Amino acid sequence: MNVLDILRERGYIEQLTHPKEMQELFETEHIPFYIGIDPTADSLHVGHFISLMVASHMQKCGHKPIILVGGGTAIIGDPSGKTDMRKMLTQEELLHNVECIKKQIAKFLSFEGENAAIIVNNADWLLDLKYIDFMREIGSLFSINKMLAAECYKNRLESGLTFFEMGYMLMQSYDFLHLYNTYGCKLEIGGNDQWSNIIGGVELIRKIGKNDSYGLTFKLLTNSEGKKMGKTERGALWLDSNKTSPYEFYQYWRNIGDNDVKNVLCLLTHLPMEEINRLSSLKDEQINEAKKIAAYEITKLIHGEEEAIKATNASNALFGGQGDLKSMPTTKLENPYISIIDAIVLTGIAPSKGQARTLVSQGGITLNDNKISDISYVLNESDFKEGYAIIKKGKKVFHKLEK
Repeated sequence: MNVLDILRERGYIEQLTHPKEMQELFETEHIPFYIGIDPTADSLHVGHFISLMVASHMQKCGHKPIILVGGGTAIIGDPSGKTDMRKMLTQEELLHNVECIKKQIAKFLSFEGENAAIIVNNADWLLDLKYIDFMREIGSLFSINKMLAAECYKNRLESGLTFFEMGYMLMQSYDFLHLYNTYGCKLEIGGNDQWSNIIGGVELIRKIGKNDSYGLTFKLLTNSEGKKMGKTERGALWLDSNKTSPYEFYQYWRNIGDNDVKNVLCLLTHLPMEEINRLSSLKDEQINEAKKIAAYEITKLIHGEEEAIKATNASNALFGGQGDLKSMPTTKLENPYISIIDAIVLTGIAPSKGQARTLVSQGGITLNDNKISDISYVLNESDFKEGYAIIKKGKKVFHKLEK
């Protein structure tokens, strides 16, 4: 099946550089394609999830994934969507992040077989470039006027844009040219915030006389109100279990809005469309079953079946009175008799004592299902009748405190 038809059916595609040519290309060829990931952290987060799912669908249809980790471009940092310049990382930090990210990519793609995925690091070719040669051969093909009209730069003009950052588009475009020449890579894919950078690479290759380079962008993961998904009160929803526990990860998807169920199932699972249409058509209380399936499938993909089952059981113990609490986020207390405010901050339910006091005073905190309204409340022996206490914010955030 033509992969573009699959991606359209599931709602991934935002823009294509050459729709008709690309449709015909995928009818007749299996091609190498690439997606770039800047290793600015030692873990991927939900913002990378869509790109890896698209790459997975592409590989399943016979195309060869090239995952480019930007050990070179990350030194500058993409200005797209940023209000100021990114922190500059050392080479040691970048190399560490690259190694961590490689392990997560392996959950989505196969590194074996005819169209085995490969991982490349653009530091291998960018760091050895000679500035004068690069600017003469590549920089001369870019129009500054056109670059400044691009969204990734236009939004930064008022707050200040450095020439350092202006080079990002040139380097990302050069990456595409390098992969085209080295691996026969014909397609770059990325989120819709990468459209300007992707066009830069497509046009660069076409300016040197080749007419078979293409670009595809996919939608960013947003809810029905247009807000980005994958953010919690504690920050990004990471794919690393040490940064976001499998239980917390599961609970995020378990608690999505009713109107977001179909979109999440389409974009973040491999369930067939027939099943997705059935699940997303459920109404009222039944839609919760679809949310449970979505949470389980997504958690299984990232953390494995065993962790997905544990997270499901822990969630059932809280919401359905069945299962166990073993996988609930847990904090072991050296001194169990601490104030409720300290407990809230210690567990990460609130980032500061001020916000913790606000939660308590507004009736947002319960301890073992008893609402706590006194900001000076101190946990005592009766709160740990079974050796633990459950602190809860609202209806969806839980944490277990053990003596």
